[in-house]
Amino acid sequence: MRLDGKVAIVTGAGRGLGRAYAEALAAAGASVVVNDLEGADEVASAIGGVAAPGPVGSAETADMLVATAVEAYGRLDVMVTNAGVLRDKVLWKMTDEDFDLVVETHLRGTFTCARAAAIRLREQGEGGRIVVVGSPAGQYGNFGQTNYAAAKAGVVAFARTWALELARAQVTVNAIVPTAWTAMTETIPMYAPLVGRDEFPPEVRREHALGPASDCAPLVVYFASDASAGVTGQAIGIGGDRLSLHSHPAEIAFELRDGGWTADAIADAVAAFEPQPYGVRLPELDLT
Repeated sequence: MRLDGKVAIVTGAGRGLGRAYAEALAAAGASVVVNDLEGADEVASAIGGVAAPGPVGSAETADMLVATAVEAYGRLDVMVTNAGVLRDKVLWKMTDEDFDLVVETHLRGTFTCARAAAIRLREQGEGGRIVVVGSPAGQYGNFGQTNYAAAKAGVVAFARTWALELARAQVTVNAIVPTAWTAMTETIPMYAPLVGRDEFPPEVRREHALGPASDCAPLVVYFASDASAGVTGQAIGIGGDRLSLHSHPAEIAFELRDGGWTADAIADAVAAFEPQPYGVRLPELDLT
């Protein structure tokens, strides 16, 4: 699948998943603007792209990224809003600063970069691609990640909303929900036996959707390509050997009561509903 002639911006591309996305896009023929606080110059040099360092969140950074793409390559085709940070703490220990930094980077950063890209893509009048980045934490919730889970849930909601708003402009908007072996994953106790391994057992790659960051990059290439022109408003997960379609929130059960509801009647009805699972849940592993 080739992306020759296409111009992409990848935020947070100095390392990890963002770097894997930038490398894969470049390998497929795209010209890539590489953004990050650190490492942007190194990655851009390695893939023949252009570095545009800076913290995402502000409109000024978003506008600078689009301007860099246009100045260097004459156009923009793809925006990948990958940049993010973590400040994990339980609710009663999370500070305002912990919350604000994560929301500023993930949620506002996605908003400002996508807005700047949408303006340019609509002006060009040739369609385009916006790829936002979700997380299992945003789909299910995760202990100690109030800020991150909320931001990532909002990012996927962005994709559904913007898919509607940009449809006439032939701009698709989709969310990737990646899982990969990163510095953060290494700290999870159940994965301690995997630290230092060159390969991951099949049950890890399949049931936990866990492998190197490069396993996730082909989905970004697909979303950036002409092959995905008919796909928009979707959240698709990838990691290891696993590719998955995430459902959107939906009404799965209901009851009707003439004249409305009392609290007692609600209690009876809710007791008959099947509670929905919450929290990231993974199958147990035997890695001994």
